[in-house]
Amino acid sequence: MFSTFKKYFAFGGSYAKYLKRGMAFSVLNSFFEAWQMMAFAVVLFALARGAVTQTTLLTSLAIMLASILGCFVTAHFKSENFCKGNFSMTGEKRTQIGDRMRYLPMGYFNENSLGSISGTMTNTLDDVQNAGGMVYTNVISGFVFSSIMAIMLLFFDWRIGLIVVATSALFLGINALMQRASKKVTGRRVAAQSAIVGAVLEYVQGIGVVRAFSLVGDAEQKLKGAIDECERMNVRLELKFIKYAIAQTLLTKASSVAMCLVAIWCWIAGTMEAGVCLVMIVASFMVYGKIEMSGVFASLLRMIDISMDKVNAMITTPVMDGGACAASPENFDLVVEDASFGYGERAVVDRVSLSIPEKTTCAIVGPSGSGKTTLTQLMARFWDVDAGRITLGGTDIRDFEVDALLANFSMVFQGVYLFDDTIENNIKFGRPSATHAEVVDAAKRACCTEFIESLPAGYETRIGEGGAALSGGERQRISIARAILKDAPIIILDEATANVDPENERDLQRAVAELTREKTVIMIAHRLKTVRNADQIIVLDRGRIVQRGTHDELMGETGIYADFVSMRERTIGWKLAGRTVAAAG
Repeated sequence: MFSTFKKYFAFGGSYAKYLKRGMAFSVLNSFFEAWQMMAFAVVLFALARGAVTQTTLLTSLAIMLASILGCFVTAHFKSENFCKGNFSMTGEKRTQIGDRMRYLPMGYFNENSLGSISGTMTNTLDDVQNAGGMVYTNVISGFVFSSIMAIMLLFFDWRIGLIVVATSALFLGINALMQRASKKVTGRRVAAQSAIVGAVLEYVQGIGVVRAFSLVGDAEQKLKGAIDECERMNVRLELKFIKYAIAQTLLTKASSVAMCLVAIWCWIAGTMEAGVCLVMIVASFMVYGKIEMSGVFASLLRMIDISMDKVNAMITTPVMDGGACAASPENFDLVVEDASFGYGERAVVDRVSLSIPEKTTCAIVGPSGSGKTTLTQLMARFWDVDAGRITLGGTDIRDFEVDALLANFSMVFQGVYLFDDTIENNIKFGRPSATHAEVVDAAKRACCTEFIESLPAGYETRIGEGGAALSGGERQRISIARAILKDAPIIILDEATANVDPENERDLQRAVAELTREKTVIMIAHRLKTVRNADQIIVLDRGRIVQRGTHDELMGETGIYADFVSMRERTIGWKLAGRTVAAAG
């Protein structure tokens, strides 16, 4: 238990001071609550002696008022500090996780599901945020109150005081057994909560596929399975706690009865004053109420402990080592030297070497799965190479600070992701400090002006999650406007025009031309007219470069590139012939 308290304060980080203040006010609150026993004792002693006076009543009233006022003030500051500490520290943890993810290798997101990451950011931190302060406050308050009461009762009569001390020790022992018994189940309960988040995300994101292939029953069954597992773990956890909770309650109730019987027996035997006997009987109804409540909340300590471990594990996940170089490179020549990379035992890029001088265009083509996208992502250091190196301006990219390196790259992917925000803010992701005029200029250069101005709120139109309110071509042009605004010297285009309809293709090609003017361009493309004017074309197959040269040079060779062009021309010819036949018919 005490190790969990220590971890809790460490977890608080820069806000631990609020948690410690809250704990201090919680202790003071228990101290003032215990004063109520003193107020009763003053009156009960006077009643037993038949000497109740105005002074007696005023003294009791003064103690009671001081207790009530002290409880009110300390409860206020206890709640204020715990709220400030808990909500602020979990907000800080969420920010730390978000910052951490920017520097993690992309392989981390292949090994950890979206549900697990989302569950940690939401449910797991919510457990700490919402239950943390309440649990620790009640646990501390209960044990502190019982300790103060035990000391007071020892002062009045050591025999009754020893009963309370012994009961408190046994209560702690039962609680420790409960913590130990719940350890395994609590961990599975936290995992089940994360699994629900993952199942819901998968169900919602894949609902189009589910409906298209009539798999609603299968998808719902998987979601229901995750919900049932979470329900089962919660029930199992509660059942684990019940027998210990019953044992704790039986112990305190039996101790209360014992206190009354011992006090009455001592009074009958003449070894206890009548006033003390009355105080002991009243105390028997008060002394265990708080500790019983602390026992209930202590059952949640293990859950919070595991939740903190899960969050800390994510925050301390090793990131890619960043260098110290924050300056811009002397030039933007990009050189790959004998680079290799693989996912586990599967090699994806195998001893690749190439040079891309600044302000030139390099097209990368090859069969599906040949390593094209992985190679470009290695250049931007989404992963680190397993062997060899990649340099920018003569400096190994691993020697740059991560942010300093990425400032030199703008990327436009085939699958565009836009945020559930306004069009202006989505474009501003390229440069958050940009003015509205600069955003408008970037949109104009990306051929976005016409469709943006036709929207109800123009640049302030919210476009929905993933840019759902826009067409595919419009989303692509927004992403290009974002890249234009960033104005990085190196542009990576990964099938940026692959799935665009003919109606949008002309505008998109103009936007790409505007984006790539006077830049180093690395493009992955299958369209012949996109790659034929590149300064060099790299042909990949199974992670290796099998051909390189200009379009004319590669067309003069037998190999993948010439076959690729021939296949494209036959496909286009077949389509034209098909249309001709249809027309003739």
